[in-house]
Amino acid sequence: MLETNEKIILAIVDDHPVVIEGLKTLLKQEPNIAVVNSFTRGKEFVSFLRTNEVDVVLLDIMLPDVNGIDLCKEIKQVAPDIIVLALSNQAERSIILQILQNGANGYLLKNASAEELIRCLNEALSGELAFSKEVKEMITRPGVNELKKIPTLTKREKQILQLVAEGKTTPVMAKELNLSPLTVDTHRRNLLQKFEARNVAELIMAAVQHKML
Repeated sequence: MLETNEKIILAIVDDHPVVIEGLKTLLKQEPNIAVVNSFTRGKEFVSFLRTNEVDVVLLDIMLPDVNGIDLCKEIKQVAPDIIVLALSNQAERSIILQILQNGANGYLLKNASAEELIRCLNEALSGELAFSKEVKEMITRPGVNELKKIPTLTKREKQILQLVAEGKTTPVMAKELNLSPLTVDTHRRNLLQKFEARNVAELIMAAVQHKML
């Protein structure tokens, strides 16, 4: 049962009628849910939101007219205080992190139990980030790049790295830094080794991931 004493105005945005009906049936049992509005398209919900109050929205990621991750950001711009709980079949860590960055208050997989859904609603209404069990395990598991130690660079290597990112060639770097081309190439090889990168593209990507560019 929802722990808040206030009536909650809730909306469901999902393009599968069976999912909507199932959620409505479940939420009808909760006395603190006042209204359950449903929408099969994201833009319809945004239009509704501009003139109506909604406390919580259960938002599918895959919609026919708009990307749910982008829609989350738009929803938060229209109604900053609304609680957005993503409800999806997409069990990819990158997708979860993207929608959280766009303001989502939680993420549930559609195979979550009814108890998990109600728990997540309670947690989100209490100001916490809410996740179903499987999602929580996924996001607390560090990614491969996060397990790698951040390389320690010398001042000169940081200069070279920045110039590499700018697309400068070895001769141009040598001239700008008043070094020999051989010295510049040595620094470039050291950077590739420190970042465990096979080429310049991987080097730049790894440096960006470590927030060094």
